[in-house]
Amino acid sequence: MFTQKILAAAMIAALPLASMSLAAPAQAQPQSQQYNRDAPRGPAIRGFNVDEVRRLEPGVELNFDLYGTPGGSATIRIDGATRNLALSETEPGQYEGTYTISGRDRITPNSAVTANLREGNRVATQVLSESLLRGPGDRPRGGPGMAPRVERFDVRGANDLAPGDELTFTLSGTPGAKVEITIAGSRGVFFLPETRPGEYSGVYTVRRNDRLMPDSVVTATVRANGRVVTTTLGRPLLAGPPPRPAPPVARYCSNCATVETVNVVQVQGNAGYLGTVGGAVVGGLLGSQVGSGNGRTAAQIAGVVGGAAVGRTIDNNNAAKAAPNQRYEVVVRYPNGATKAVSYENDPGFRVGDKVRVDNNLLTRDQ
Repeated sequence: MFTQKILAAAMIAALPLASMSLAAPAQAQPQSQQYNRDAPRGPAIRGFNVDEVRRLEPGVELNFDLYGTPGGSATIRIDGATRNLALSETEPGQYEGTYTISGRDRITPNSAVTANLREGNRVATQVLSESLLRGPGDRPRGGPGMAPRVERFDVRGANDLAPGDELTFTLSGTPGAKVEITIAGSRGVFFLPETRPGEYSGVYTVRRNDRLMPDSVVTATVRANGRVVTTTLGRPLLAGPPPRPAPPVARYCSNCATVETVNVVQVQGNAGYLGTVGGAVVGGLLGSQVGSGNGRTAAQIAGVVGGAAVGRTIDNNNAAKAAPNQRYEVVVRYPNGATKAVSYENDPGFRVGDKVRVDNNLLTRDQ
């Protein structure tokens, strides 16, 4: 019994060690997950800029703007300055402010400028990469170490470049670098955070005061190992237009036409015209056999008139015996303006506006 108690106590004491050894492997995560887990969750500074000046002396104004998380508190600290500068949020995520150099300031072209963006208890910090002085006072762009590389620089354009539209930039290159983007027509620079080793991505939201064009020059600056390399975007900022539909193929049809009118023709008998003409001819022949000279001529005329009257009488008699009938005349118009009439004994069923084809004086519907 004593031995069993000792074994039980030993097993209970070993349980925490066993649980610790089992839990340890569960902490291992893929590199991409570890990278995302270590990413900062507080406020972010996406852009930090200064309008460079020609000289640094009392009375000169230094205009700063910062682009980052909206609703925060942004301040600027300049090495050699006697006071800090608080920036005002002029629109969501856009902070601006002006520092006027005093006689007590000792600001140099290479004075470090640090921006802090505070949100609650968390603070994001960014050091200005530009020089305060324009021209020869620019900071050196060389240094020891291997130059960074850029493998790809691209943008997912917007359908428009109005305020609020988004441009998504991506860059592939040296891991662990600092990537800055400048766009012609907008103030300042903004940063591409590293989403995975060597992959940088960020979204730029067009601001109210931007003057962006589809072909605005976009420059990416990559800083690593004390060296700097720049590259420009090789495509427009606007998204490509949707594909145009293929133009319709022109079709020419030589026997195609459109029904313009449908006429109903009433026909009474079938010898009206021939009866009148035939009677006149017979009457004229008979009159030519009577008299001589002017008398023969008068008799000939009288015979023609009388014969015509007789012919009409014959026609009327025939018409009285013949039942009236209807014929249909369909008039079509070709695309070139020409017309054609096609006759039918019965209603062909065509209506004005129908598309038809004409083949050997027959009409068929054009499907």
